[in-house]
Amino acid sequence: MVSGVSIAWWGALIGLALAILLILKKLSPTYALILGTIVGALVGGASLVQTTNIIVAGSQSVMGTVVRVLAAGVLAGVMMESGAANQIANTIVAKFGESLAILSLAVATMVITGVGVFIPVAVLIVAPIAIEVGSRLKISKLALLVALSGGGKAGNIISPNPNTIAVAAGFKIEPASVMIGSFIPALFGLAMAVLLATMLRNKGEMPNDVAMVEDDETPTKPLPSIGRSLVTPIVAIALLLVNPIGNILHIAPLMKFQVDAMYILPFAACVGLVAMGDAKQILVYSKAGLARMVDVVLILIGAGALGGLITNSDLSKQIVDLINAWGISGTLLAPIAGILMGGAAASTSTGVILGSSSFGKAILAFGVTPVAAAVTMQAGATVIDALPHGNYFHVTAKSMDMSVGQRMRVFPFEALVGLTMTIVAVILYSFI
Repeated sequence: MVSGVSIAWWGALIGLALAILLILKKLSPTYALILGTIVGALVGGASLVQTTNIIVAGSQSVMGTVVRVLAAGVLAGVMMESGAANQIANTIVAKFGESLAILSLAVATMVITGVGVFIPVAVLIVAPIAIEVGSRLKISKLALLVALSGGGKAGNIISPNPNTIAVAAGFKIEPASVMIGSFIPALFGLAMAVLLATMLRNKGEMPNDVAMVEDDETPTKPLPSIGRSLVTPIVAIALLLVNPIGNILHIAPLMKFQVDAMYILPFAACVGLVAMGDAKQILVYSKAGLARMVDVVLILIGAGALGGLITNSDLSKQIVDLINAWGISGTLLAPIAGILMGGAAASTSTGVILGSSSFGKAILAFGVTPVAAAVTMQAGATVIDALPHGNYFHVTAKSMDMSVGQRMRVFPFEALVGLTMTIVAVILYSFI
């Protein structure tokens, strides 16, 4: 917090509402978040100098996350540019067969996201396969995107992606602890996605694979083998899990292995490149990965600024007072904060940054453990994060050749997947 600054809670709400409105008006999310912070701070009682300090301090608070996200860009670039992610998706769908087509598409998207590829990119990777399968088996686009998005959400909470890194940093724990803790909720989310997609397979417009064919004149490089494609994610996940497993099993040598994701993710990417025989492409692939991270980093900075506004206000105190007055369990504050902030930003990663920075201390004051807070908040952030003021909504709509109206029909089912994961996470960490 910035010393000597106290923003009225309604100022923070005005700033948050303005940021959402500006995002809906298509202003850059980063500028929208910063401008919302400025207005909220000023109307909430801060001076111009104090407002600047709030933005700087808030932005500085996310720099640890930014560094780790940039490191994750190397892994994401290698997985996408080398064709490893495509090969994993193709193999999963082929192995499951047509009788389990919906399950295979959901699992493929879950795995691709789970190994460190951004969820919108994972959907883009699997979408052409889904279109081809759907047109052949008469599975509607609605069902296909429910399977893809639901599987992606499940994979997103167990992946070394920006959201997991951000919520772990917010509660000062290792990302792998969040990944492990989210595994069972993710399985329930996957099951719900498959169930809903199966129920919807004959509802809505059928896909037309001809309409989705891209320019065939562009030469494509051969995909690496499935064995080589799996090297990067296996190395990354194995190294990330060493310390948490050591803590769980009380194995001293493993407990002493305290290597940050900032080192592990690029290292795993380099090992994978060598295994695929693409070591010479490290500069090209890492540059491509960095380019995909730029927008994420900018949004994280804006989210940090807005988080600074909320942190320097008494908004979290007001919400805690409401929870106490209504008799709601304090353990529910983490998932509630995740749901509200994820929906406000239409982003899982931005939602958990806002949630952990703004309500982290209040959540832990209820006696909630950092791991429980992180897992339940991240699950909550997946409930309504696919709203139209976020780019995930539009990227996935384009991937399936859907209109805005058609894409909106998917949203309630995505929310059910996220809500399923949230309920399971809350039960596991609050009632068992």
